[in-house]
Amino acid sequence: MSRTPEIEKRFVHQVYDAIAPHFSATRFAIWPAVASFLGALPAGSLVLDAGCGNGKYLFSHPSSLFLGCDICPPLARICAARGAEALVADATRLPLRPLLCDAALSIAVLHHLSTEPRRRAAVAELVRVLRPAGRALITVWAREQEDQSKLAKWAPLQEAAAPPRPARPLDRIPEEDQEFLVPWHVPFHRAEVGSAAAADGLARRDDRKGAVVFDRYYHVFKQGELQRLVEGVENAVIVDQFYDKSNWCVIIQKI
Repeated sequence: MSRTPEIEKRFVHQVYDAIAPHFSATRFAIWPAVASFLGALPAGSLVLDAGCGNGKYLFSHPSSLFLGCDICPPLARICAARGAEALVADATRLPLRPLLCDAALSIAVLHHLSTEPRRRAAVAELVRVLRPAGRALITVWAREQEDQSKLAKWAPLQEAAAPPRPARPLDRIPEEDQEFLVPWHVPFHRAEVGSAAAADGLARRDDRKGAVVFDRYYHVFKQGELQRLVEGVENAVIVDQFYDKSNWCVIIQKI
């Protein structure tokens, strides 16, 4: 797999490194689709959460064993401080032996990868570390958002050079746009990410909202795109696919 593209380094890695404490504080709810997937696993299953964030799923199903990894060192440290087994790792190059896991999660990860080969490589890595008949749940943001007004608040990547970026009418967002910079607002009182991030150009101040604003890269998936991506990966079949809460989701099984 090729080197990490600069767009991911700046608008994914550096941003999540900076916002990790605030991001973690907002991530506590357990998604029912994930709970259902984990609840169907046999007791004692070893589950990999590739892109585990603050580790909220690593404690969500006590009859399974969990291993988490994330590209963001501050988030991995948050997981470790909570008592989870977590390591810093790239989802496209997992430092794990083949056939290790009974199941895997990839929740809201693939849409942060900026090329199709990298997204396919991340799926292939999940399949590689699964045991035969092991299953993985993969979710990504959908281009077909339930609340279409959200798209007007996102900046198409090709227009991202000149903030501020006011919301645009929905009829001016081309349907082919799938690459966006999505804002993350950190209140001024969260001192751990304060003025330094704005000073070095990683974020911008929004005095009206009283926040420092970071932009995160997303490739949002159109209907059928995730299925086609998975179908291009060897030794994997789709056993379920669905749309839930503005996400496209698939469950794959290793064959």
